[in-house]
Amino acid sequence: MKLPPAVVWLLLVVLFFDAARVEARGTPSAEESKNQWTSMFVFGDDFADNGNLPKLPGGHSQSDLSRQWIYPYGSYINSRGSAAAVPTGRFSNNKIQSDFIARILGLNAAPPAYMHTLDQSCDPTGMTFASGGAGVFQKKVPTLAAQVKSFMRLIKSGIISKEQLRHSVALVAISGNDYMSGADVKNSFLSSFDDIDTYIGNVTTEIVKNVEQLQKMGVKKVLVNNMLPIGCTPLRTSPNNYTACDILGNYAASVHNKNLKQLMDKKNNAYMLDLYTAFTDIINHAPVEGSDQSNNKFNNNLAPCCEGFYDTGFCGQQGDTGEPLYELCENPDQLFYWDEVHPTHAGWKAVMKALEQPLKEFLDRDYVA
Repeated sequence: MKLPPAVVWLLLVVLFFDAARVEARGTPSAEESKNQWTSMFVFGDDFADNGNLPKLPGGHSQSDLSRQWIYPYGSYINSRGSAAAVPTGRFSNNKIQSDFIARILGLNAAPPAYMHTLDQSCDPTGMTFASGGAGVFQKKVPTLAAQVKSFMRLIKSGIISKEQLRHSVALVAISGNDYMSGADVKNSFLSSFDDIDTYIGNVTTEIVKNVEQLQKMGVKKVLVNNMLPIGCTPLRTSPNNYTACDILGNYAASVHNKNLKQLMDKKNNAYMLDLYTAFTDIINHAPVEGSDQSNNKFNNNLAPCCEGFYDTGFCGQQGDTGEPLYELCENPDQLFYWDEVHPTHAGWKAVMKALEQPLKEFLDRDYVA
């Protein structure tokens, strides 16, 4: 049947606008993500550990590597509306870095801890291997390499499938335990800046070796923390009554970050999360009345919300009869640091807000084969 010219013209107009609407729907806005990453694997230390360190029997904390299982850690998380705190094994008063990254990926929280996962299983959202106190040479807990080996065993056994890896992102959070007191550096003879530079070079090289292993095993995108300004943590600012940062601590962090950037710049599908800049911008921020930041400020940016009574004490420490041996601030939302090293929930929220847009842009880039 031959259509009249006016009808043909009308159909063409309709088809044109239909096509325009389809094209508009297919163009994502700047805020949208391709949402192709449905699984996350987490490696590193206390910035990302959500329960791999064991609880001590009796519910008391006599160790700074078990305190994350007792009050006041997790003090914002309530059980079915109860006022009782429910610690979750995280080194904060609620969420930590890996939880906020998981939310950016579209997950509810960081994937389950390796030590609390049933044998022969892996959650569809992935798995967390990170362990508080870990480093690349620090051997009190599984090192980064040991965590990656555990991951490799699950892949070789088929528990983690190739299909899951095709939609996976890894986080490598190594935040300075190799540079803390008690680190395994007794054979490094750190007596000069040259020695420090050499040791830091060994740490960063080891981090990147493990990034390469993750990529060889099939992880499509790898996120790597650079070093926060460790000289500005309460651990380092307490001798100055929380008023000034430690220059040597921040020097070590800057050398670490320079080395890591040089190595990471050669890697496709890997991205360095700039914790140093994000932390520094927040810590050094002086609120200006009427500015966007004035409503998201912290009080003393170099002091912790929770600290032990004694020089060798720690947040959450208890006496023989269970009495608290620490002091707790009234409102953790008003402080950036939760304890001597770890940010509060509000602190992590501010850091990840600063890093979110460039992170999304990296995740949305096409995979480079």
